[in-house]
Amino acid sequence: MAAEVTRLPQLKLPAGPSPRTPEQTYWQSFRSQQLIPSPSSYPVTHISSPPPNPGNLTTSNDLFAVTTGLRVQLYSIKTRKLVKTITRFEETAYSGDIRRDGRVMVAGDDAGAIQVFDVNSRAILKTWKEHRQPVWTTRFSPTETTTLMSTSDDRTVRLWDLPSQESVTTFAGHADYVRTGAFMPGSASRMLVSGSYDTTVRLWDSRAPPSRAAMIFKHAFPVESVLPLPSGTTILASADNQISVLDVVAGKPLRLLQNHQKTVTSLALASNGTRLMSGGLDGHLKVFETTEYNIVAGRKYPSPILSLTVVPTRSKRDEDRHLVVGMANGTLSIRTRLSGQQKVKERERQKEMDALIAGNLDVYDKDQAKRAKKQRHLVPGKTQDFSGEGADIIIAGNDRRPKKELPWQNALRKGHYPLALSLVLCPTPSSTSTSNSNNQSRQPLPPLTILTLLKALIHRSALHAALSTRTETTLAPLLRWLTRYLPHPAYQSICVEVIGVVLDLFGADIGAAGSGEVVDDDGEGGAVLRLLRSLKGVVAREVVVKRGAGECKGGVEMVMLG
Repeated sequence: MAAEVTRLPQLKLPAGPSPRTPEQTYWQSFRSQQLIPSPSSYPVTHISSPPPNPGNLTTSNDLFAVTTGLRVQLYSIKTRKLVKTITRFEETAYSGDIRRDGRVMVAGDDAGAIQVFDVNSRAILKTWKEHRQPVWTTRFSPTETTTLMSTSDDRTVRLWDLPSQESVTTFAGHADYVRTGAFMPGSASRMLVSGSYDTTVRLWDSRAPPSRAAMIFKHAFPVESVLPLPSGTTILASADNQISVLDVVAGKPLRLLQNHQKTVTSLALASNGTRLMSGGLDGHLKVFETTEYNIVAGRKYPSPILSLTVVPTRSKRDEDRHLVVGMANGTLSIRTRLSGQQKVKERERQKEMDALIAGNLDVYDKDQAKRAKKQRHLVPGKTQDFSGEGADIIIAGNDRRPKKELPWQNALRKGHYPLALSLVLCPTPSSTSTSNSNNQSRQPLPPLTILTLLKALIHRSALHAALSTRTETTLAPLLRWLTRYLPHPAYQSICVEVIGVVLDLFGADIGAAGSGEVVDDDGEGGAVLRLLRSLKGVVAREVVVKRGAGECKGGVEMVMLG
């Protein structure tokens, strides 16, 4: 029994490096940008999103806070719309922070006051004025709903309790402005970390004497931002254009990241703490993985970045939802990563808008009506019965109709090798009555198809037979293809072998035509000579490149041996 005749499979070249990594694709998927200017042209100094709501708290926290000028704006995570604006500040506000239950918000100001607000009514619940200079940082504790901290230009870090009228603990030890601070995560939440313009990062323990820091890390420049990692054993600190990774257990820095050109002003975590984001005065946002701290993605903004955060969804998976960036020119940028259904809706909306602009809205509506009609026919229980009676029995075999052979594949299978080569170089076979202009207007098939055929001819030892009957008219397309694709590394070996056969078969005739002994009436010999000169130039350039590569290889080998 004869074996089944199958089609010649097309060659697959090795895949080159992807121009975009999966990580870059992920961060590029934050689209649908919304640019919101500040009402008073103040810079956006702080953006905060409450942590995921624990199970014992039933209040929704569907808001994130943006601090700019004399106001704190509250935006909805679901709709990205401005929900509330709190303007009860006498001086410039700083560091608006929402508690994790979404009910209470705290913020400091330029006058040294700390105010606690009810989010729903925007009423002031508490005011403290112990700080003598601007309060730059206010944070709620991640574990206790009535505990919060503050840092100020009066060189102190203070711990507060909502029912109390004054601070619970005052940590004094910094020698300059304290511009950043945070609670340590998890079980270490009784400890605080602060960064100061005295170039130090200090770790404070609320159970120890407040006059002495539990740990001090010195830097070369003023510290702009600190960020503890979820593990509680590592702290990130930005100073000038550097980000230092500090090991709390070993009490020493692990590494120093120097990927920004100007001062790094803001640090944030994303993807459940597995990605670090940094923004600087150079307008660059960079994304690092938190294992080896390699850069995996980045983005450029038109103005210096002063604040940033990644707002997660409020689902059980806590996926990244919004990328929010505040800039020095007062612009707030919100980019959103759409879910699957939202992507479909956005795509359909864009198609409808394109049809409206093009004046084809009637055609679009008809297509939508046809699609809806098809969907109604597929409703279970109406037109189809989806309940089976038993297991399906699948009989192995080729149930699908075989694809129709292309003309060149049919010629190759029947052994008509010259015709097969002519069909890939000129898809419509030329005849004696066809004019030269028609032959020139035909375009060859894709280069990979031609390469597939040439390799098949070499494998079948039929290349001589395919080329021996060619004339100047039919040889020119082949020489043109060889000249174009000889520099391609994946095509080079096949092209060299084909060129060798062409020279063996037609070298004497071409040489005679070049010396003037043979003159072709239709001028095709001159065209072949011009193509051969072009091919010669390409070969000469490739020889120079290969010679240079060989010299480099020899130099490297000498260095390795030495």
